Amino acid sequence: MSSRTQTRIPCMMMRGGTSKGAFFMASDLPADPAGRDRVLLAVMGSPDPRQIDGIGGADPLTSKVAIISRSTREDADVDYLFAQIVVNEARVDFGQNCGNILAGVGPYAIERGLVPAQNGSTRVAIHMVNTGQIAVATVSTPERRVAYEGDARIDGVPGLAAPIPLEFRDTAGSTCGALLPTGHLKDLVEGVEVTCIDNGMPLVLMRAADLGRTGYETREELDADEPLKARIEAIRLAVGPLMKLGDVSARTVPKMCLVAAPRHGGALSTRSFIPHRCHASIGVLGAVSVATAAVLPGTVCDELAAVDPEGARKRVSVEHPTGEFTVELTLGGDPRQPDVLSAALLRTARWLFDGVVGIPASVWEPQR
Repeated sequence: MSSRTQTRIPCMMMRGGTSKGAFFMASDLPADPAGRDRVLLAVMGSPDPRQIDGIGGADPLTSKVAIISRSTREDADVDYLFAQIVVNEARVDFGQNCGNILAGVGPYAIERGLVPAQNGSTRVAIHMVNTGQIAVATVSTPERRVAYEGDARIDGVPGLAAPIPLEFRDTAGSTCGALLPTGHLKDLVEGVEVTCIDNGMPLVLMRAADLGRTGYETREELDADEPLKARIEAIRLAVGPLMKLGDVSARTVPKMCLVAAPRHGGALSTRSFIPHRCHASIGVLGAVSVATAAVLPGTVCDELAAVDPEGARKRVSVEHPTGEFTVELTLGGDPRQPDVLSAALLRTARWLFDGVVGIPASVWEPQR
């Protein structure tokens, strides 16, 4: 495993949805959590705004890690632990899932032999260790091999690829303990009306107009808007305890999201922060939480969202800076106060490289 002053660790780099990350077998990393975190920081090159001494891409969307193992649960094939490597801090955050990187877990599990490929397509049940939920990915496997080329297109990714449908169940309150962690559809925080929601991702929605913005600004404009970001952060810190998350000053949740009326035929326009930089698109589970708020009467999305009021299955197109993201929700219960039974969406993924990544042996040198 080690070579002179470098330790070599098997690693596969994959694009999952609109993110990119390093995929590891849990058995190839230190068992000790503190040692594992030091290794992941060294792999990605954090803390450094350029991550020049690692394989991170100097952006939260490309500074991600998936740690995979055979599942400890009977209802899942593999366990998936997601790690957000903070770019400019020596910090690894395990307090959330990542639905984009999740899209790569099924192909990775098949490539690594954890799940046998079926002829045609292969369903991979994934235990999301961060929150305990199960997601099912359907991977295209003609002739029992993972297909990466196909005809599916997702906004934020160039070209076409093989579709990977993802289905989520029981994601309501996965981090905060309740779909509406504060117990209310709307709260007034720091003088701004917000909706706090957790349907797979803790999220705080705010009307852009209430913050003096249109909600149609570019990512670059919002990243440069320091007064806006300071106000959003003040709201985020205030809602942390209300959402049962405690002090969130050193956490990457909750995410923050500006909403406005749709402009391009969708249900709602969004600008999400993750949490201090504007997302180039929107996270998978963030989109699920937005779509859920859009179909619940009484949230800050009222009078903004364009959602068909009829039927138990809702297709909600969430507009974002680089396109749209469609979430299909299945609702039950009272239409005036519906329960969200499941969420389904479409992602793609691609294997980028498979080999070994080197870190200084002084960080970790496994026992032979």
